[in-house]
Amino acid sequence: MQTILQDTIVAIATPQGEGAIGIIRLSGPNAISLADTYFYGSNLVKAEGNTVHYGKLKNDDGVMLDECLATVFKAPKSYTKEDVVEFACHGSSYILKSVIKLFLSNGARLAEPGEFTMRAYLNGQMDLSQAEAVADLIASDTASQHALAIDQMRGGFSKMIAALREKLIEFASLIELENDFSEEDVEFADRDSLKQLVQKILTTISELKQSFDYGNAIKEGIPVAIIGKPNVGKSTLLNALLNEDKAIISAIPGTTRDVIEDTIQMDGMLFRFIDTAGIRETNDEIESMGIARSKEQLSKAKLVIYVCEIQADHQAIINDYIALGVTNNQRGVIVLNKTDTFHACHSYDVEEATSTLLNRMPVIAMSAKEKTHLDRLQKELVKAVELQNAVSQTIVSNLRHYEALDKASLSLAKVIEGLDGGISSDFVAMDIRHALQYLGEISGQISTDDLLDSIFSNFCIGK
Repeated sequence: MQTILQDTIVAIATPQGEGAIGIIRLSGPNAISLADTYFYGSNLVKAEGNTVHYGKLKNDDGVMLDECLATVFKAPKSYTKEDVVEFACHGSSYILKSVIKLFLSNGARLAEPGEFTMRAYLNGQMDLSQAEAVADLIASDTASQHALAIDQMRGGFSKMIAALREKLIEFASLIELENDFSEEDVEFADRDSLKQLVQKILTTISELKQSFDYGNAIKEGIPVAIIGKPNVGKSTLLNALLNEDKAIISAIPGTTRDVIEDTIQMDGMLFRFIDTAGIRETNDEIESMGIARSKEQLSKAKLVIYVCEIQADHQAIINDYIALGVTNNQRGVIVLNKTDTFHACHSYDVEEATSTLLNRMPVIAMSAKEKTHLDRLQKELVKAVELQNAVSQTIVSNLRHYEALDKASLSLAKVIEGLDGGISSDFVAMDIRHALQYLGEISGQISTDDLLDSIFSNFCIGK
């Protein structure tokens, strides 16, 4: 990707296809003068910043291309911190292409994917993690995805990383000073204070890393495994949750032989439900493969819905659930299904008894077929996610950030090891520099062209 900031770039900033309005964005040193050359209605060069003007766009031959609105942003008060003009034209693909062709023929260059945002980053409008949040914001489909992207774009994560680096830099400078006076055999940095600081930073990084599973689940959908024996109503429950006939339903045990999944929004969160093959002992080779995949999905799930029949023996339900091996990092909900075939007066008693025997674990007696108490299950799933992930207000959702945090923690662990082992300040300083580098890569204080190309090439053109 080019990083030249002296030229003027142009692109369509709205999605492809017909629409009422199409936005064409110009940014760069000649953006306003170039736009003014072909805009008839107001003098855009003399216009104040952050103003909107009505007029007509005409080509070199004086032929009118469109009636439109031109919004003028003057540096540094714009998205890119450069002069920017945005034309709100009619959404005809012919009009938009004609206007783009006009500007390209007169000195502008077609913007590369993400180049407007990259310019914002290079011009100091935002740091790298905030720039990445712009792409997440555009891609957000749920309230939780939107909130996560907004928090990062506003700099919540960046401020935390900056604070960690600032504390480390102070000690790093003292240790570097010691190296300059190595022949004097003096210590400017208090080792005990440095060790306490590093341990505190390691704790913070550990919490941020732990939040990654949740952050990634918000972006991709919180995985929920529907587990149980054959013919207990797992596929019926999936269809009820999705409100469509996604899975084949049959009274024949073993009908579901592979995992079936789909997503749905609940209370602003994206859930990815996975219906699995019934777990039982079988000699059927294909069914056995399905059961193996069920256990694999179980291990990856954040939430586990264990489905059983309400008529089943209490102790058998408990034993079977415990045998699943649901971990402390997962949350489980037991569904006592088929209440439509059970005496209604006893359903509550069975639910309470099972929950009590499992230390008040969420248990819901319901009928997937009739969708009774389906709303209770949905609320319980949302609650389980909130309880499971009320760990840190700052959530990491970007794999690049997670990897940088992981590398920084390894370097800081070496600092602790070096301080305990009494190694020379040269090696301690080197490990601190490495940690600072990895933390700096998150916000872009330390970056390479390859890194920038990798990040911004995934943006859409026009943003």
